[in-house]
Formats: sequence, structure tokens, C-alpha cells
Amino acid sequence: MNISDFLSQADVKLDVRADDKIRLLRQLSTHAAAELGLNADEVSTEIVKREELGSTGVGNGVGLPHARLRGLKWPFGLFARLRHAIDFKAIDDQPVDLVFLLLLPDASDGAQLNALACVARVLRDPETLQRIRGAGDRDALFRAITNSGAR
Repeated sequence: MNISDFLSQADVKLDVRADDKIRLLRQLSTHAAAELGLNADEVSTEIVKREELGSTGVGNGVGLPHARLRGLKWPFGLFARLRHAIDFKAIDDQPVDLVFLLLLPDASDGAQLNALACVARVLRDPETLQRIRGAGDRDALFRAITNSGAR
């Protein structure tokens, strides 16, 4: 599985502004819900509920919020590069400036786990992170994420 299987160029956001983690998660959840025709409150509730179990700040300035949703047939991704890093209570205590929101079908199967593992692999590669942070526009940002050598 590749990130381009569940992330479209239209779902890559640059210079996203957010005051705090919860507001950011609600903002991204609302966008994802609109794209998928889902209830924004339900998506937001599931994302925030997962975050309350433990931060999805995986280190190196990366957040990977995710949740399983009833009625979703295939993984859906939304990537945001923040204008200013925010506190995400990450495992390395560093602020987060790159956030990949991942929505997964409620039914458990290998595709969902593969999607999460795929994103985690790509976003822990230092060269990929450098290309993502240096991308000047949405096209370059999308290419940096989807053309990573770490798959």
C-alpha cells in the first residue's frame, strides 16, 4: 500500500493555522468529514477520543491522529503542514508542525493496519521530512509525501 492510495492532492494543506491541538483536530476532522460525506461531529469525536488515550505525536514534529469510523469503506488521509508548530504532547516533547489525519474503516483487516504503518514509515524518514518541510507549494508537498522511498 502507498500513501497515494488514500491521500489525494486536494487533501494536502499548506500553512494551516491552529492555536492548539484540539482545535486543529476539530478543523481537520471537519474537512475530512466534508470530503467523505460524514457527520463532522462524529469524526471529530472519534479523533479526539483516540487522542485522549495517548498523544499521536510520534516525534520529530509529526502528529498522526487516527480513528476507526463506522461506514467508511477505505482508509482516508488528510495531510497538513502547519504555519507554526503547536504543542501536541508528543513522545519527544517537541512541538508538531506536520499532521497526517488518518481515518480507517471500523472493520478490522490488514489494509487498515497497512495504511497506518505506511504513513508512520514515510513520516519517520529524515530525508522525506526535509523534503516535506522544504516544499514550496501543494504540488511539491504532495510529491514529497507520496514519492518517498520509504514505503
